Amino acid sequence: MTDPNAIQPSELDQLPDRDPEETAEWQASLDAVTEAAGPHRAAYLMRRTLERAEGAGIALPKLLETDYVNSIPTAAEPAVPGDEAMEQRITAWNRWNAAAMVTRGSKYGVGGHIATFASAAWLYETGFNHFFKGKEADGSGDQLYIQGHASPGIYARAFLDGRLTEEQLDNFRREAGGNGLPSYPHPRRLPWLWEFPTVSMGLGPLSAIYQARFNRYLTNRGIKDTSASHVWAFLGDGEMDEPESTAALALAAREELDNLTFVINCNLQRLDGPVRANFKIVQELEAQFRGAGWNVVKTLWGTAWDELFQLDTTGALVRRLRQVPDAQIQTYQTRDAAYIRQDFFGADPALAELAKLLSDDKILECFHFSRGGHESRKVYAAYKAAVEHKGAPTVILAQTVKGHTLGEGFASKNANHQMKKLTVDEFKNMRDLLGLPIKDSDFVDGVVPYGHPGADSPEVRYLQERRAALGGPAPARRVHPAAPLPAPAEKAFASFDKGSGSQNVATTMAFVRLVKDLVRDKETGKRWVPIVPDEARTFGMESLFPSLGIYSPKGQTYEPVDRDQLMYYKEAKNGQILNEGITEAGSMADFIAASTSYATHGETMIPFYIFYSMFGWQRTADQMWQLGDQLGRGFLVGATAGRTTLTGEGLQHADGHSPVIAATNPAALTYDPAFAYEVAVIVKDGLRRMYGEAAPGEDQNVFYYLTVYNEPLPQPAKPSVDGIDEGIVKGLYRFNTAESAGITPPANAPRIQLLGSGTAIHWALKAQALLAEEWGVAADVWSATSWSELRRDALEADEALLRGEERMPFVRQALQGAEGPVLAVSDYMRQVPDQIAQWVEQDWSSLGADGFGLSDTREAARRHFGVDAESIVVAALAQLAGRGEVKATAVKEARAKYGL
Repeated sequence: MTDPNAIQPSELDQLPDRDPEETAEWQASLDAVTEAAGPHRAAYLMRRTLERAEGAGIALPKLLETDYVNSIPTAAEPAVPGDEAMEQRITAWNRWNAAAMVTRGSKYGVGGHIATFASAAWLYETGFNHFFKGKEADGSGDQLYIQGHASPGIYARAFLDGRLTEEQLDNFRREAGGNGLPSYPHPRRLPWLWEFPTVSMGLGPLSAIYQARFNRYLTNRGIKDTSASHVWAFLGDGEMDEPESTAALALAAREELDNLTFVINCNLQRLDGPVRANFKIVQELEAQFRGAGWNVVKTLWGTAWDELFQLDTTGALVRRLRQVPDAQIQTYQTRDAAYIRQDFFGADPALAELAKLLSDDKILECFHFSRGGHESRKVYAAYKAAVEHKGAPTVILAQTVKGHTLGEGFASKNANHQMKKLTVDEFKNMRDLLGLPIKDSDFVDGVVPYGHPGADSPEVRYLQERRAALGGPAPARRVHPAAPLPAPAEKAFASFDKGSGSQNVATTMAFVRLVKDLVRDKETGKRWVPIVPDEARTFGMESLFPSLGIYSPKGQTYEPVDRDQLMYYKEAKNGQILNEGITEAGSMADFIAASTSYATHGETMIPFYIFYSMFGWQRTADQMWQLGDQLGRGFLVGATAGRTTLTGEGLQHADGHSPVIAATNPAALTYDPAFAYEVAVIVKDGLRRMYGEAAPGEDQNVFYYLTVYNEPLPQPAKPSVDGIDEGIVKGLYRFNTAESAGITPPANAPRIQLLGSGTAIHWALKAQALLAEEWGVAADVWSATSWSELRRDALEADEALLRGEERMPFVRQALQGAEGPVLAVSDYMRQVPDQIAQWVEQDWSSLGADGFGLSDTREAARRHFGVDAESIVVAALAQLAGRGEVKATAVKEARAKYGL
């Protein structure tokens, strides 16, 4: 039989024991401590030994979880510089005005959140007074990702600072009048204050990590020294459930982003109730972040707890704090001292004895009020430790009470996230608690007043002096006046005008070749930021590896396996390409940081992010919305686009709808170019509009989405047509007529207009020939480079009409006088071309690839969806037959002839 007490084989058995006797002595010592002092003492000694080993740099697995106490002992806390009493008064005013703003707005039913800022007030105030650098500081100042639900507190501080008026506070969440405040951090709505949108939860932490990384990228590439900038992300513990919140933790640790700090407000509540009712979210997060390689600082208990920990000579208090689940901690917040004595202290005889030394007031002070996140001394110590830590990012887990100082009706109540107002009596209680000089008579007709100590008060002077010392107001967004980037040499664009002759070239390859030429430009080449999620070879970008290098803060510490090849895999500290691995979300976060560098750092960068079109908008459309909110500029490129061009890959890869999703974004200019010269014209115009001399009335804060295809086809020369560049940019031009295509239709032949976009125009051209040769129909072919831009222009014309201005939509201008009906086709669902149908005067019909994709050849897929040339012919004949211009039997004959 096997002895169950015998030592079992383990991985340690694979290591030679050079001194078995010494090993046995260590093990015997542990056994002795366990027997004499109990397992808790043994565990304590083991944890402290592991901590000592970690501090000494000994290679051991890291301790993932520590006791449920503050990481920084009280004796090690640094003194807080400045005037703590003054900061207390400033915080009180901010608490009051934040609550007043939301309460006053509640009569309009616009909502708002009070409890979040009430819990996080000191987390912000300590940073604003001592850490957060403004735009006039060295480098670019700090980047602040503010927790969205705390925005009323940020507005309240800006009001105290004189940056906002009472009228603006009263227009919180009422923006239509032009002098309101957005609900959350929205740069597009309040561009002088907010830098980063954060209330699609999870995107803030993800973006903060990639912003910190992009700061290092700028420094390592010699664009700008951002070493003085620090990224601060303020998050909720409930928000950490979003997968994006923790998606890039390993990246931040791997690249040693010690310019980054997460501050997680652990008030133990999410929107509906406790975050981890039966568990402990702080301990879970600590293990998660430590495991990823982060420095973790826990700030859990306030100074009122110091006495309790000193009385805890047996460790019973610390053990009990580890045992109690979060929901019970929340319950203690709302119960009396007798309940806490029985439920918390009564669980252990040693704790029961300790409780005899505590008054009821002391117990209530600890359990109702005293949290680390509510005290400037504790928060300051954590922030100082974070900015001084080197070699890894830091997360601060700060415990607070949701609804702190708002009264018993709010604090720790499960419903407090949805509670939008306080009563007058609750405000008066809050006033007394905060010690604010607000009189009962100030409540006129039951309306809570705003409070302000005066523009020249000691509080305001102190606040402004502290901000001046730290580099100016924060948060703040600045766009420094800068000269437009010079246009690249015309040669790069004009090289596509002559076409490819007999060579087959995919539009994906044409785009990559164009960028390859543009990055060589002496003036602007270094400002391009190529971003790709581990598919560079798919898109033919491997030729850029040795010339531009793949960014890595470590450089290349190995010899690549393909070093002897011309296009070897080259990583470099100053590399230009961001090859992100398989993460579209990370790549989009990269793009957002680069696309807004013109404001964040005063350095204009030109990002292009190329991806499988199916895995772009469908997967990360929320981030595209964030990009539009953040006023980003750049080129998104959906490669291997369309529902039928990606042979063999099938349903999950076949994109038939990304232009539909893209069309919903007001900042996205969506193009589906058919030919290489169209790609060149669109990119050239995009560079002009976003980075050069925008035309009057043009919004520069847009981004371009181009769909390009992996189907190699002959690229035609650019037609010599008047206004062709304007047509390409606006979305439609006539590529040829039946006559200019070399087709001689019969006299008085019926005519039809074929509109095609992207790769579909090649099917339209084949259909043009079949219609003429086999059915005596003349067809003109149009290239619809942007259905959504045509629609946007038409909508603007409709809006102008409501104002009494007559303006014809461009699509109607372009098609004016064109004979016959219109038949539109694309490699996307019919909804894509149909979006312009109501502004087309001619009879309208469309074809598209609706439904799920499938695996097969391109030809078979196109026949399946009814978008190939023969299907276009049948659809065209049906349209003409309906008008009486061809015989009805022709449709049936064509269907039989082509096997449809």
